[in-house]
Amino acid sequence: MTLLKKVIATLALLPALALANEGGFPLDHAPDRTKDVSALQNGAKLFVNYCLNCHAASSMRYNRLRDIGLSEEQIKGNLLFTEGKVGDLMKISMSPADAKAWFGAAPPDLSVIARAKASEAGSGPDWIYTYLRSYYKDDSRPTGWNNMLFPNVGMPHVLWELQGIRTPKYVEEKDPHEEGKTIHKFTGFEQIKPGKMSAIDYDNAVADLVGYLEWMAEPAQNTRKRLGVWVLLFLGIFLVLTWRLNASYWKNVK
Repeated sequence: MTLLKKVIATLALLPALALANEGGFPLDHAPDRTKDVSALQNGAKLFVNYCLNCHAASSMRYNRLRDIGLSEEQIKGNLLFTEGKVGDLMKISMSPADAKAWFGAAPPDLSVIARAKASEAGSGPDWIYTYLRSYYKDDSRPTGWNNMLFPNVGMPHVLWELQGIRTPKYVEEKDPHEEGKTIHKFTGFEQIKPGKMSAIDYDNAVADLVGYLEWMAEPAQNTRKRLGVWVLLFLGIFLVLTWRLNASYWKNVK
């Protein structure tokens, strides 16, 4: 096989390899909540209460939450649980060394996680939305939890009280690639213990959290998009004027 054929074959396998790294589990589409102020506020509350204990967001300041309709008093009273100031960055007190000792690896910073998880399989929000809804009970794991999207995940299911406890369901099917062999096909989850939320309410809460993470990755994204429309309109008008001016200059030139 020539070098060119090897390169082409490798590039063709990249999408499959990306899915294999995440267990080949399909991604669900995450609802877009980046323009819903109430959803972003609820997502910020969930982030501070369930994520900020271990994961920092060191590129984000608390006072930036004013952009989603929260006052400084609301931020101090409901989202800032330390003696820090509203202008402080969203950091955590846990050291990387302790995090590595307890979890095997330091939890990643979540400032731009909604962008970092984008791949050929789907967007970053799609990945996070599916990930937080794919946990199941697995007593063989050190944390007692596993994840269909991220097999052998080191992070425990921090939202389990909201979702409850579930186990995966499988059916045996014939392997289409090997005669006489059967495979276990995932068919869904079985609820073992109910959580504080119904399945629909939990999915909505996760959608709010994912919407906040997407907004946090670029708080000015909605402003950028609105300005972008006006810039394109201006350039369009300028293009027409330039075209007509050019025609006027050269109309007598043969």
